[in-house]
Amino acid sequence: MYPTIIFLLSLLWSTVYANDGLQKVGAGGWRLQASSGDRPAPNALYRSQQLLNTAAPTNQWYSSVMFTRWSEVIHSHPLSLKATESGMEIGLPRKTIIPTERKDVEVDYTHEADILVSAAEFQADGAFLAGRGDWSVDISLENKQDRLLMTTAHGSPFVYGTISKGDILIKLNSTFQTQVVDHTNLLITQANKQFMVFAPMDAKWEKLSPQTWKLHLPMSKGFFSIAYLPNTLPNTLEVFKQSAFAFITNTKVSYQVDRSTGLVHTHFVYETKAMEGQLHNPIIGLYPHQYHLQAHLPVNPIGTAPSIRGAIRLFQANTFSTTLKYHGFVPFWPNVSDQKVRTEITDQLKKEASRARRMMLEIGNGVYWQGKGLQRISQLMQVAEITGEITIRDNLLKMLKQRMQEWLSGTSKKTYFHYDPSLGTVVGYPEEYDSVKDMNDHHFHYGYWIRAAAEIGMRDAQWMQSDQWGGMINLLIKDIASTQRGQKDFPFLRNFDPYEGHSWASGVALSPHGNNQESSSEAVNAWASLILWGELTDNPELTDLGIYLYVTEINSIMYYWFDVYGMTLPKEYLNAEVSMLFGGKLAHNTWWIDEPRQIHGINLLPITPSSTYLGLYPEFVKKNLATLKKDIEIYQNRGKRANPADIWQDIFAQYLALVDPLEGMKAWDAWGSVELGNTRTNALFWLQSLVELGTPDYETHANTVFYAVFKKPDGSKTYLAYNPKSQAQEVVFNDGTKLRVEPKSLGKHSGVYAK
Repeated sequence: MYPTIIFLLSLLWSTVYANDGLQKVGAGGWRLQASSGDRPAPNALYRSQQLLNTAAPTNQWYSSVMFTRWSEVIHSHPLSLKATESGMEIGLPRKTIIPTERKDVEVDYTHEADILVSAAEFQADGAFLAGRGDWSVDISLENKQDRLLMTTAHGSPFVYGTISKGDILIKLNSTFQTQVVDHTNLLITQANKQFMVFAPMDAKWEKLSPQTWKLHLPMSKGFFSIAYLPNTLPNTLEVFKQSAFAFITNTKVSYQVDRSTGLVHTHFVYETKAMEGQLHNPIIGLYPHQYHLQAHLPVNPIGTAPSIRGAIRLFQANTFSTTLKYHGFVPFWPNVSDQKVRTEITDQLKKEASRARRMMLEIGNGVYWQGKGLQRISQLMQVAEITGEITIRDNLLKMLKQRMQEWLSGTSKKTYFHYDPSLGTVVGYPEEYDSVKDMNDHHFHYGYWIRAAAEIGMRDAQWMQSDQWGGMINLLIKDIASTQRGQKDFPFLRNFDPYEGHSWASGVALSPHGNNQESSSEAVNAWASLILWGELTDNPELTDLGIYLYVTEINSIMYYWFDVYGMTLPKEYLNAEVSMLFGGKLAHNTWWIDEPRQIHGINLLPITPSSTYLGLYPEFVKKNLATLKKDIEIYQNRGKRANPADIWQDIFAQYLALVDPLEGMKAWDAWGSVELGNTRTNALFWLQSLVELGTPDYETHANTVFYAVFKKPDGSKTYLAYNPKSQAQEVVFNDGTKLRVEPKSLGKHSGVYAK
């Protein structure tokens, strides 16, 4: 457990200040009760007794089970499930293409109840979350005496079942043909998909109607499994039969960050139990982001299964590993050298600094918009420091501290954080985007706060200590990314899905499309903030967690939002990228408007020095921006206009500059619109920096956390490294370049940019 978190927890459950309803945490605190009129967090009532004693795993692909008597559709891939009053529906989703008024399509992988499983001798009162692994889940259809427990896992073609008493009813879609094979297994087929129900020895099948079967289970053998079959070839059936009773009982992810090489190794382990016969490895399914470009993995699967994420490859195994590359970033870039542009930056800085207090809250006044405002002003403060405007920096730093402390103190009844022990979460008020009611977007919101707090901490180390204001920031970190399993205070990696490799935004996931995430870039911003906070607080475990989340999320973005390899988006999908990714749907839209600039831009912002990953694939960047022009034409032909017409032009200029700095600068309009998490000062500084530095070099890495390398067309490179420690560091790059970096400074080439 993180050293700072140990200290935090000792504070967290310490003395309660009863007079003002405040739980003190260092210099700050959280309110014991929400203020009158503020909505409470939802009740996750549908959990087993054991899970009621731990924090609720909200924001996961299966979270709907906990918030309704029967679940919404659960997209485990390749299968989908839905708990109903009639039993557990299991099926292979059907790809559905839905034309939109935007002249594109949405792709919906619609749940189909191919198989309905129910208990023959009792009726369940509801569906409950009964257990969870890191990517597996147990759902119990139960009453006070009996239960039918179903287990599913990401990527698995199997669903495993156990029942407390009696027999099983299997009801099928009317289009299926059935046949009992090997005396105990029921083969279920139609033209384009096939399943098998595996029964234990001595079980008997009774056909009640053309599409209804009863499975008579022997005494003490109340178990069975159901599998989607990639084909019905004899060899395939034999392998599936071997694994049919290797029940998955738990799933665990672990990771190691090798800072000397920049490699992140992630290990996936399945724990299994042999329900009958010899224990074989289970059949597991790997997603494209897991098997593609992983040379050490086997290339010959036993079959594939279709899914909304592309072809899932099926293997008989109980563990596998992946290796990804951390490309690094530095918290800030050095000052630009062009004197004319430096003057322009300084002029803009002075204008924006004079109205910084208003810029901190231009639209909403809740946790999200306040967080964006804090990070916005922290970036302005950063440029002030880099350009030597120390008085402006100090004024902005003071302003940031005051505003953040107002919220973190817990003394206001209007702007505050509250800890809900029944759910195991920190919620902030005023609420925005159902962040309390539906537990939405905590990683987006708190990522901004953590990043801004780290910017304060870079300039005031005492402020960020756990016994000062850092205690409350540590609490926000625990809310979105605790590494502890089975705890009462917070769930394991609340927002992150270790198997799909990305985050989920909805807390309750009450949608037939499953959970969703729109702004993948705001998730990346959150994980980058963990890296920065971890290094500044001398917490290597937190730093490694941040690197793991940062690298893994970026990798999945390249496959499922951007599809840079052409492996995942269906051929019918008309757009260059996905802006809203669901468990069972792909859409090119936003939650608030169908205007193209915002549709494209929501997966780019906020643009910070940790956003350099967006330039990893230059051809995709150009393709994405080219389709934006076409989308705007379609939008205007529908009689619509953006307001303002060039909304977020700063974001797109900065995005383009990652692959073509000169063109990015040309695209920038100094008098144009600016996204409300950005400033003109920061945008111009970013653009001129890339003009002078060149584009990011992703092939060169260093043996430290904070580094960045840029290259010019002539092959020359600029090496940057930031040292947050109190002792000088020698940074070594893999091309042999060495750079001495002084304490708390940014090193450039052989020199040092001193703060």
